Amino acid sequence: MDIDKRPTIGPRKAEEIFAATLKLLTEKGYDSLTIESVAAESGVNKTTIYRWWPSKDALLAATLVAAQPLTFAVPDTGSLRGDLLGLARSIAELLTADRTAPIIAPVFAAAPRRPELGQVARAFFADRLAREQPIFQRAIERGELPPTADPKTIMDMLAGSIWFRVLLRGEAVTPEHLDHTVDMVLHGAVADA
Repeated sequence: MDIDKRPTIGPRKAEEIFAATLKLLTEKGYDSLTIESVAAESGVNKTTIYRWWPSKDALLAATLVAAQPLTFAVPDTGSLRGDLLGLARSIAELLTADRTAPIIAPVFAAAPRRPELGQVARAFFADRLAREQPIFQRAIERGELPPTADPKTIMDMLAGSIWFRVLLRGEAVTPEHLDHTVDMVLHGAVADA
């Protein structure tokens, strides 16, 4: 099954399954994560898990998209800048908070070396971009963005800056850095002549 076409619903104990998946992922790593270990940890029969997610990658993709610790509200502040700043804060928290950093960073840091994790990462980012679409639609309706604006590129620049700073540079993300990054995304780096 293509993980991008997985069911949008799940078994009654989906949250328990997702929690077990995250726990095992952070404790044992991706390579040791198995459907059997998730079944044992969650108390759910492995056939139930396989019925919904036929592979650990499908389960991990669903977990990253739906698990409660990894979700955040899409802001609606009344301005594109305010909404992007809200998203930037949420992304920074996702990458640095004690309860989520041990989940997100290892999966996405390993993705370039493991094609199966690349699929998981693509599913995660596609879901996030779909959730963020209202921000850009509202900005177009308010005249803050042209109808030709590319939300994916905007989010790549914004989120990419934060991910790069945290995961590759190992630097802190300050409120000032987020303000500056949002302004650079919106206005560019060159001063008006």
